[in-house]
Amino acid sequence: MGEVIGLAAVIVFAALVGVLAVPLLKLGKLLDNAAVGVKEISDNTVPLLTEVTTTVSSTNHQLVKVDTITDNVAQVSTNVSALTALFAATLGSPVVKVAAFSYGVRQAMAGRSRGKK
Repeated sequence: MGEVIGLAAVIVFAALVGVLAVPLLKLGKLLDNAAVGVKEISDNTVPLLTEVTTTVSSTNHQLVKVDTITDNVAQVSTNVSALTALFAATLGSPVVKVAAFSYGVRQAMAGRSRGKK
């Protein structure tokens, strides 16, 4: 009788090991698939990060060029403003005087023309 009970215990233990082995094998396959997925993601991420780094570097280079252009435009704008101020100061007053003088001459001529009639 003791041998039968021992044999039954061994059979129950073997069945328990068999039942627990199936989920462990499935878990092992799941972990293998997860490892493959992580490897694929890292294989695809490295070239993407390299491309992003290249793009950012190129963009920074272009921004330096735009900054230089902006500085040049600001300098040209300052020069044009100074030139306009210089022109207004140099020629503005005499031009206004000439215009006023020519207007006065026209008015005087128009007054003489009216007086002769």
